[in-house]
Amino acid sequence: MGPMKLTFVNVGYGEAILVRCPDPDSPGGTFVMVIDGGSGEAAEYADGRTGRVPMADWLASQGLDHIDVAVMTHIHEDHICALPAVLARWRPARLWQSLPADLHKSLPEFAPFPGINASQDKFRRALNDYRTICAAMDGRIETLSAGWSASPCPGLTVRALAPSAQRAAALEDECRTLAEANGTDGFPALLSALDGRMNNYSLILALEWQGARILLPGDTNCAGYGGVDPAALRADIFKVGHHGQRDGADAPLLDAVRPKAVVCCASSDRRYNSAHPDTLALIQARGAKMYYSDCPVPDVPPHQALTFCIGGANAIEASYQ
Repeated sequence: MGPMKLTFVNVGYGEAILVRCPDPDSPGGTFVMVIDGGSGEAAEYADGRTGRVPMADWLASQGLDHIDVAVMTHIHEDHICALPAVLARWRPARLWQSLPADLHKSLPEFAPFPGINASQDKFRRALNDYRTICAAMDGRIETLSAGWSASPCPGLTVRALAPSAQRAAALEDECRTLAEANGTDGFPALLSALDGRMNNYSLILALEWQGARILLPGDTNCAGYGGVDPAALRADIFKVGHHGQRDGADAPLLDAVRPKAVVCCASSDRRYNSAHPDTLALIQARGAKMYYSDCPVPDVPPHQALTFCIGGANAIEASYQ
């Protein structure tokens, strides 16, 4: 069996991940999974000096002919608002996410609201794109929560470590409450509250391929791992949560994960204090090698993607392209 390729596309401040594994039953002999897609804002890609590229454009440049599974870790603009463009070109066979498969049918179109700030408006647009994505994938949606696992192709195991069923139900309740308040004076406060809590509603996925373990926690910060068995967090490759901001990881979390390689999806301008020096120092003190989806530190060359070629826990090679 050949290697897995795990790619982090340079979408600036955001996340877009591609997983490719050998699979004789998939088209072209390759199983393809897309996890999030980055921002849908053209401004995010206007300055291409570090290699930033929209996810759909990068996938097309790789000659991608199909997607078996698309995944939404959580509803934030920098994670899912480029997915409609991806789905328009490659309709995945399945969509994995943490909310009920039919919830989108109960959510209204959230219209622009006078007086809300830019951050609130981004979240409003992300909620609308969530509806669009789910409508396009109606009938192909699978709901994941802690304890779920699958082997979508030979040799690959995917496990959901979070959210718990209780947290997933709380997220659903908050979405329905926000929908009921749509267009009312109470809408902005509820919008901000859910936006602030959304990171720790992220899907936390653990992948295993030929003994190599990969931990992908979405935007979960170090306070969001409650209830997850620390032993389940052990990983060779760890995509640090919340873009490497100061709350993205702490010493107990890193001691549980014990990664060999850590990926930080921070933008080159280190927006919102991403790739925070304190977080990077904690990681490097434990001997893990740092990699970046964009170029927030001087020694990272301009690139469109970071790819790990994984043949097992002791056969992991990384390169920027």
